[in-house]
Amino acid sequence: MTPLVKTFFDEPTFTFSYVVSDPETKRCAIVDSVLDFDYAAGKTDTASADQIVDYVKAEGLTVDWILETHVHADHLSAAPYLKDKLGGQLSIGEHITTVQNVFGKAFNEGSAFQRDGSQFDHLFKDEEQFKIGTIEARAMHTPGHTPACMSYLIGDALFVGDTLFMPDYGTARCDFPGGDAHTLYISVQKIFSLPDETRMFMCHDYKAPGRDHYLNETTVGEERLHNVHVGEGKCEQEFIKMRTERDATLSMPRLILPSVQVNMRAGHMPEPEVNGQSYLKVPVNLF
Repeated sequence: MTPLVKTFFDEPTFTFSYVVSDPETKRCAIVDSVLDFDYAAGKTDTASADQIVDYVKAEGLTVDWILETHVHADHLSAAPYLKDKLGGQLSIGEHITTVQNVFGKAFNEGSAFQRDGSQFDHLFKDEEQFKIGTIEARAMHTPGHTPACMSYLIGDALFVGDTLFMPDYGTARCDFPGGDAHTLYISVQKIFSLPDETRMFMCHDYKAPGRDHYLNETTVGEERLHNVHVGEGKCEQEFIKMRTERDATLSMPRLILPSVQVNMRAGHMPEPEVNGQSYLKVPVNLF
């Protein structure tokens, strides 16, 4: 049950997107796509997403799923654009409703903003099984970075979103609303219970100190042994102390304000106002 994994990298947001396909049936899923966004101009572009479209068409693939691991805070999702071009069910974990409630209040969204996850085609439950062609897949709830984080195990390949980074870089921050270091530690142990040989694909890489190139693939075994934050010998209390102290030094992601507003809507922009124009809000001194 080994899917073919094609990687796409958006360096401005340090984001890896994936097309995960069954070589036998040519069915596939797209994981964590990127919509290019010029914050200064308020302008979007589909160049990154079009690379995925071109690949899917060139390989003769059929898209069954467009998967989001969580509501990203560092890039805008291109999921609606990809669905329009390629089809597929736009999906995320069922705890998206928690995120929508938190950020619906933070951005003072009115009653028109639905907080029930209905912007998505499918909401995965923890341990829910699905298929990509003949390949068995499983959705795993792995919260801590956000309440809604999911990891997707597709055959022998695990897509962990922001829960873990490469072993030399560590783990996700836990200081966003609803984040929690204790919860993240438990989620990591859930991932570590998978077979050592399970391939693990990152959503981001920032080049660990001493490394001059980007990396996106490792294994569960390598993470369990060598992850600098939660590898072998790191206890929960030690991790929580480290994570809490480290998070206190981090600045907010450059695109967090537009990203969350768009991604909690499944990649859609806010509804246009009476003049026909969509707007993104900047809450002053809130975060």
